[in-house]
Amino acid sequence: MSSDQFDSALDLLRRLPPHSTSANLTRICALTPSLTEELLSSVDQPLQTRQCRKTKKDYLVCDYNRDGDSYRSPWSNEFEPEVEDAEFPSERVRAMEVRMGEAVEVYRELYYEGGVSSVYFWDLDDGFAGVVLLKKTTPKGSSEGGWDSIHVFEAIDRARTAHYKLTSTVILHLRTGNDALGEMDLSGNMTRQVEQDMPVQGDGSHVVNVGKLVEDMELKMRNLLQEVYFGKAKDIVGDLRSIQPLTEANRDKSTHQEMINSMKR
Repeated sequence: MSSDQFDSALDLLRRLPPHSTSANLTRICALTPSLTEELLSSVDQPLQTRQCRKTKKDYLVCDYNRDGDSYRSPWSNEFEPEVEDAEFPSERVRAMEVRMGEAVEVYRELYYEGGVSSVYFWDLDDGFAGVVLLKKTTPKGSSEGGWDSIHVFEAIDRARTAHYKLTSTVILHLRTGNDALGEMDLSGNMTRQVEQDMPVQGDGSHVVNVGKLVEDMELKMRNLLQEVYFGKAKDIVGDLRSIQPLTEANRDKSTHQEMINSMKR
């Protein structure tokens, strides 16, 4: 029964508006508390921002830095609120986490010109794993929007190389409206995955390799959204609604057809 409930919950969330995923997920967890942990680890939702109590800097929270109701700050490496017997990354992995966080901050300022980013690493038996989070929102008003990037990766150490597996999810929400045009709400998410072997010459190489994979994946997903999804939506809207009056459009079609017929003679 639990398996059927879990599948039904995922199916329901896929059919509801993506921008309301967090609120709908909270309601489903309240109805079926036994599925809370499984749903929170399986459903991608817009990232939430918190402020580190020690450094007063903002950071992003997700299932990967959560322990119960507490979240680990990447700035202080402490859980807020405190957690007994909490798991922390090893000293080596924590050092890579800090370096990766600094690199992602530079990347965010160059590409997003603002927003919030966070990086979390944890140990694996044969390597390490982590998540790179990026969030950018526009001020609320007649038009608003939000971009959330979640890049989860595994790095498996080998002799002189490492095998990387990256799973990236982008959650996009755009809304605009006024009295003349009405309201438009465009939201959704997209997930892509890539695996690659790359040379390693120390822990610094891991930071460079993961950064390159994340940057390339974000570029591909942005181009895909712009050229395919937005381009297709624009074509559909253009076919459904024309700014040009119908009489002028019919006259242009008639003139075009006459020119084609005259060329056939």
